[in-house]
Amino acid sequence: MPYIKIENIPAIVWGKPSQKVFIYVHGKCQSKDYAESFATVAEQKGYQTLSFDLPEHGDRKESAPCDIWHGIDDLQKIYSYAIDNWEKIALFGCSIGAYFALHAYKNIAFEKCIFHSPIIDMEYLINKMFVWFNISELQLREQRKISTPIETLSWDYYRYVKENPIEQWKTPTQILFGSKDSMQTERIMQNFIEKYGGYLTISQNSEHAFLADTDKIIVNAWLQNSF
Repeated sequence: MPYIKIENIPAIVWGKPSQKVFIYVHGKCQSKDYAESFATVAEQKGYQTLSFDLPEHGDRKESAPCDIWHGIDDLQKIYSYAIDNWEKIALFGCSIGAYFALHAYKNIAFEKCIFHSPIIDMEYLINKMFVWFNISELQLREQRKISTPIETLSWDYYRYVKENPIEQWKTPTQILFGSKDSMQTERIMQNFIEKYGGYLTISQNSEHAFLADTDKIIVNAWLQNSF
């Protein structure tokens, strides 16, 4: 598998040559290498996979912040590369990677779209973090940035989230969501599917990260049926 750079973004092209490719957008604390299992299934279905490191992940630990603005910029560069090298482009997004994709690619109709534990409603998540860590919106506005055990909350990011809800998506989407996911709700997922089409699979007893011993089997079976 060739390691490449796309405008200084470290990336990997997985699978034997094909005219079809999945752009793989990983989640928080992951990297381009996390695409291996997905790429194996994708290759069986006739697709290559193009994975890359988001800012502050993988080989980009010292890069710009992994925020919505840099995420959108990176994803647009990756899409430009994909459109120049493949005839058909599909999308896989995990967690925060799916959230970045929903903004960067809102005007693009993909051949297929698959989301695993996507963050769809970021305002909901930030409001939960306010409760978890006893932070008020006023405090964030005054301090501009507040560190938490999960993430540093930013007033500018929060304002962007509130002013830019997901209101457009052009591709029916397959979603896998864990019933014990504390980041989003089943209702958020259902509303998205009802609005934009696709199919929602609920994994009972799975959490956001799908790290239990049985989760790998669940994810693989879901992927096999999602192409």
